[in-house]
Amino acid sequence: MKRRIFLMASSGVALAAGPSGRIRVGLIGSGGRGRTLTRRFRRHEDVEIGAVCDIYEPNLEAGLSTAGPGTQAYRDYRKLLDNKDIDAVIIATPEHWHHRMLLDAIAAGKDVYIEKPLCRTPEEGVEMVKVVHASDRVVQVGMQRRSYSLYHQARDLRRSGKLGTVRMVRTYWLNNSLTLRERKFEGPIDWDQWIGPAERTAKSETLFFNWRHFADYSGGVVIDQGAHIFDSIHMIMDAGYPSAVNASACRGHMEGADRPESVVVTAEYPEDFLAVFTINYAAMRYPGKDDQLNAYDGDEGRMDVGREFLRVFPKDAPTEPSIDDNRPGGFGQATTEHVNSFLEAVRHRKTPSAPIEVGFQSALVLHLGNLSLQHGKRVRWDRDKMAAIV
Repeated sequence: MKRRIFLMASSGVALAAGPSGRIRVGLIGSGGRGRTLTRRFRRHEDVEIGAVCDIYEPNLEAGLSTAGPGTQAYRDYRKLLDNKDIDAVIIATPEHWHHRMLLDAIAAGKDVYIEKPLCRTPEEGVEMVKVVHASDRVVQVGMQRRSYSLYHQARDLRRSGKLGTVRMVRTYWLNNSLTLRERKFEGPIDWDQWIGPAERTAKSETLFFNWRHFADYSGGVVIDQGAHIFDSIHMIMDAGYPSAVNASACRGHMEGADRPESVVVTAEYPEDFLAVFTINYAAMRYPGKDDQLNAYDGDEGRMDVGREFLRVFPKDAPTEPSIDDNRPGGFGQATTEHVNSFLEAVRHRKTPSAPIEVGFQSALVLHLGNLSLQHGKRVRWDRDKMAAIV
């Protein structure tokens, strides 16, 4: 109880200062993902987690425990950004805060590791890209497949011509999750700060613990998971902005949610190929390593890529893989490598593996898909005007 009173009453008390030459990092949003990233950052001897900010006190306590001794506690991220001793920040909050927090962090002169999906609307993403490009800050978006050697191998195989010409990429992501989590608040929360730029609404445990399923805070599971898939497609196919997107969905079967869980998104690219992403959270549950598949259909061969495997099937032996690469545990290592990429870019002031524009491109495809569902039509993207055409 004394600890809780202290945390809720103080905006930040310095217990120790990081030694000269170290990268001092602040964590904004110390839920499960934020704490996972903190552990990866702490593996580096020249990194110190200097501050943790969260508006939900149990998360703040957990974040401080993960960060280690000497960490400042904040409940207002802007005060953390005012701390001149902090060099970089991790933004691991719900999507509806990403835009404002990134702009404020850049204005405060911080380098940023920001979780995906990058933004909640295309317009937010366009502004974020412009602001970062106009700055000298390093920004890494949490698309860890960009740092995963298995996906680098897939890109190199496609580039080598082993698949021939690829005109279509087919993907799926399967799970079974049709019930909102029922959890109770276990400590104080600053509800107004959590709502932030979203529409005012009454304090709700359902919204807080299930924000990914509500349009005011997220693009839904289709963008939460699809951003990873489309980013890997963009990397492997050397593509970027789509030319048009079309989407279809079931009506939604998760009681209380306002985003569908079974969606198909088809993206067209100026490089003359289609990418079809299907997500179905009304399927049976699969082991994590088997819950997704990406099939690259070439006229000389097909390449299947999952979380921890890569297989190539040549046209003259379509049932026998000529390459069968399995990487048990590789997907977890990808996050570690992604953090390493960011820190290397911070140390040497260079571009990280997933800069702001690729983070925007992967989110954009799914935002256009949501616009397609909203308007019941194919939505185009004007690359010159950086705007959707509905």
